Amino acid sequence: MRVARHAGSLRFRLLRRLALQSMAGLGVVCIAVYVVIFLTLDQRQDQTLSMKREAVQHLLQEGRGAHDLESVRHLLNDFLAGHDELTLSVADSTGHVFLPPQRRPGPDVKLERFTVPLTADLGGTGTASLAFDRSKDNELLVRLAWTLGIAAVGGALVLSAAAAFGVRRELAPLRALVRQTAAVRADRLELRLDGRDQVEELQPLIAQTNELLDRLAQAYRQMESFNADVAHELNNPLSILISSSEVALRRPRSPEELKETLRSNLEELRRIARIVADMLFLANAQRGAQASREEFTELSELCAEVLDYHEDSLREAGLRGVVRGHARASVDTGLLQLAISNLVGNAKRYATPGSDVVIEVEPRGSEVYVGVLNHGAEIPEEHLPRLFDRFYRVDPARTGASKNHGLGLSIVAAIARMHGGAASASSTDGVTRIGLTIASPLAGE
Repeated sequence: MRVARHAGSLRFRLLRRLALQSMAGLGVVCIAVYVVIFLTLDQRQDQTLSMKREAVQHLLQEGRGAHDLESVRHLLNDFLAGHDELTLSVADSTGHVFLPPQRRPGPDVKLERFTVPLTADLGGTGTASLAFDRSKDNELLVRLAWTLGIAAVGGALVLSAAAAFGVRRELAPLRALVRQTAAVRADRLELRLDGRDQVEELQPLIAQTNELLDRLAQAYRQMESFNADVAHELNNPLSILISSSEVALRRPRSPEELKETLRSNLEELRRIARIVADMLFLANAQRGAQASREEFTELSELCAEVLDYHEDSLREAGLRGVVRGHARASVDTGLLQLAISNLVGNAKRYATPGSDVVIEVEPRGSEVYVGVLNHGAEIPEEHLPRLFDRFYRVDPARTGASKNHGLGLSIVAAIARMHGGAASASSTDGVTRIGLTIASPLAGE
């Protein structure tokens, strides 16, 4: 079995991103602090060397009057007292170091060499080397780096913990929404998602989900009604078949009586077969079957052929069939004849005797309308949207159900969809129009 893959937990994805962002943000701040302090210490070292250089030059300039070398050394050593990070060495003009550094400088020093004035017996001028030992500053920077690193990691952990609490709290309405969704079942289709406590970003999803639940509830009710109608339509002929067969078997029957029973049973079987055939046709149409378009046909002639087929039944009902208008269209001739025949049969049942049953053909741009008009009792407006539902009847008593099983107009709507059109119905002022449109380029030509 193939396991469905998903994008992981939204909670952990948010936490991971917040933790990384916190670490990155604190890291940048710590690096900035470290760089600023590093540059500050480096600048302080340069300033110290510059100030001490000027001071050494000044002392030696003032100390030219000293009578011996020992006095100069004493003067400089006193100057460096208290400055452990500084070491000074002075050489005369010949390069002889007459003032060596008091202590050995560390491995990491910042060195500055400059000329200094000396006494006449030392050559007048010399070279001084002033070294700044950076080991203490480096130790400070190392401690600072560790402190900032631990602070960054610790701060990121604290922020992640706070984010975890915040994310869990903010996702609570989403978990409530999941529980609401889980509560919707086939026996509780009236439930809808409550979006009052949800964030704005989820409102469109909640609205779309509720609309989907509305459509599902309607489809489920239609399915239940459809199942009940199918059971009812098949129950009647099956009950007749069973009862007639039981009666025929109770006692010996003559051949003529058995033939009559078989004729009656055959009629009921044909009725069942028609219901099954119509249901299969509707199922194929619902799966997206399309009409097989033929060459352009004159639709008024097609309608006249359908009226010829119904001529006798119309005459018996005291009605007259009329075709009005004309148009040419590329259609599936057999399907369109079936749709028109169903419309004529429907109008014939409800038309007032002595009136006309009119087939109207009207080009409408890239479509053509074919409908049937009859005069008679109006259909209440609340029934019009459901006329094309399967097994739907305006008459709740199901008058005439033995001959008409309530799929005729559903087939008309299906044929309209197979031709890229739609079915429609209206009933006003004693006139009822039921028809379909067919999408056909150059329909009026």
